[in-house]
Amino acid sequence: MYEIIVVGGGHAGCEAAYSCAKKGHKTLLVTGNINNIADMPCNPHIGGSAKGIVVREIDALGGIMGKVADKTHLQIKMLNSAKGPAVQSLRAQGDKIAYPKEMLNVLNSLPSLEIREAMVEDLIVKDNKVHGVVLEDGTKIESQIVILTTGTYLKADILVGSTRTRKGPHGEKPSQHLSDKLRDYGFTIKRLKTGTPQRIDRKTIDFSKTKLEPGDNKYLTFSFDLEPQYKIEEQEPCYLTYTTEETHKIIRDNLSKSSMYGALDDIEGIGPRYCPSIEDKVVRFSDKERHQLFIEPESRYYDDMYLQGFSTSMPPEVQEQMVHSLPGLENAKILKYGYAIEYDAIYPTQLHASLETKVLENLFTAGQINGTSGYEEAACQGLMAGINASLKLEGKEPLILKRNEAYIGVLIDDLITKGIRDPYRLLTSRAEFRLLLRSDNADLRLRKYGYNIGLISDEQNKKLDEKISNISKCIEYLKENKLKITNDVEAIFNENIILVPQTTLSYEQLLRRPEVTIDFIEKFIDIPFDEEIKEQVYINLKYEGYISKAYKEAEKMLRLEEKQIPEDIDYDKIKNIASEARQKLKEVRPTTIAQAIRISGVNPADISILSVYLKKEYPNENR
Repeated sequence: MYEIIVVGGGHAGCEAAYSCAKKGHKTLLVTGNINNIADMPCNPHIGGSAKGIVVREIDALGGIMGKVADKTHLQIKMLNSAKGPAVQSLRAQGDKIAYPKEMLNVLNSLPSLEIREAMVEDLIVKDNKVHGVVLEDGTKIESQIVILTTGTYLKADILVGSTRTRKGPHGEKPSQHLSDKLRDYGFTIKRLKTGTPQRIDRKTIDFSKTKLEPGDNKYLTFSFDLEPQYKIEEQEPCYLTYTTEETHKIIRDNLSKSSMYGALDDIEGIGPRYCPSIEDKVVRFSDKERHQLFIEPESRYYDDMYLQGFSTSMPPEVQEQMVHSLPGLENAKILKYGYAIEYDAIYPTQLHASLETKVLENLFTAGQINGTSGYEEAACQGLMAGINASLKLEGKEPLILKRNEAYIGVLIDDLITKGIRDPYRLLTSRAEFRLLLRSDNADLRLRKYGYNIGLISDEQNKKLDEKISNISKCIEYLKENKLKITNDVEAIFNENIILVPQTTLSYEQLLRRPEVTIDFIEKFIDIPFDEEIKEQVYINLKYEGYISKAYKEAEKMLRLEEKQIPEDIDYDKIKNIASEARQKLKEVRPTTIAQAIRISGVNPADISILSVYLKKEYPNENR
């Protein structure tokens, strides 16, 4: 008898199992292959646009993805560093061997966690409540809560050319019956698809025809707790190349041989819109002369190079032609061919914001089973599912992150409110308050939550309090000290082509000027605080007006979040509401007016009618 069973050992499963066991709950992680725990079947990078911020949020809450990535990556850089702080995000090229090994070491160190190699094919269900799992051999294992993190393994099919093979990403046996059982229990099941490109032998690539893409020359970490675990000069480089007109011609001439374009006529799954196959790129963006591709190392321990941006379901003989048409890869040896994978997922509007399902009590789901793509999206869901499963066991309210608090909150709210058409990918454009949800302030936003739920230690919390205090002290220091305009000061301003102030002013006032940086101010005065504190002060002062405006907009949304919608509301009794809105409201069953507004197909007129109905029928509630 376990308290919590986590099914699946991918990135969602690892975070879920870690958070539950870290909180002391007796947890079982069931996975089809222990060697595939924290596996990276696609590109082994961690982070990226918006996703890197999610990894920082995971770390702030007490999760482990960021720490494991920091200890094992090959290269790290800050994306969009020339742009504003709202869109800056870390990206690390991970090590496909070292990352899973380190993750398994972390999981094995937890006394409350047991790992078992088996395949789950059913749930123990009584009175619409889950009480455990049933293994492929019929063995029943009881628990109070189950978290499903099955990734792409529900009825997985590998698609290459005209062939369809029922197997997982590495040829493993997938789950044959669990998605059918979920459908029997009342879940809506959706077929999705994703893909991966070729792996190339490093020794056969002519890198002189590519552009070098090194890591950053400053130390960076995902974790707020770790010092850098690498040497800048020892980072592995990536390389940039491009498709050619010959590449495009080969693809167009062989399009009917692609699984997704005619070679298979029974394709149901819809592929990711924001990570298309190379066939999709050539067809959808026919006006483009070329598409960029990144050649990226997979590990220090072998020579496979990942061809980022070239995923395909063409047959092997066509893939050979395609790869050899690329600059630098004319004589490349393909070690593993690209493929598409089709799999089952549940439609995510069937979830509460806690990630507990509406269909079965005590069943939580996280990761690609919820219709998302990406290791980071999976990991943050696994963490939240683990946190909320633990809180439920403890008789406490779930942790629901709001859209103005975290990208994690944006992701989960999008899933449960809007549903999906294709695999969901997190983008900065999905967040209304992205200036508030920055990479640099994830700990300031979320670490107290992690502390209150027991995943952040007293020492980590004390460090956060010191940081908050030092930010205030640094601002006061800049206010108290003033710059007097002397001939020497004027000369420095002129040298840096910055307008000379006409009067004495504080360094805090000076820093608010658009063209002035911390480095410039330190030409006149030493600021006795570390770089992290100075960065926070710089952003807070430089963007104060925009940040203040964002907080005011967030407050408007929060007022609408306070307007509750009763769980037992009967939408069929609301007259004059549009039929599509009625259908969507019945499907999603929003808990607040703010959530109802975000549902696709629910218009302002429908919201007005709903608000009037609530005031009339529930006059004593908070409307």
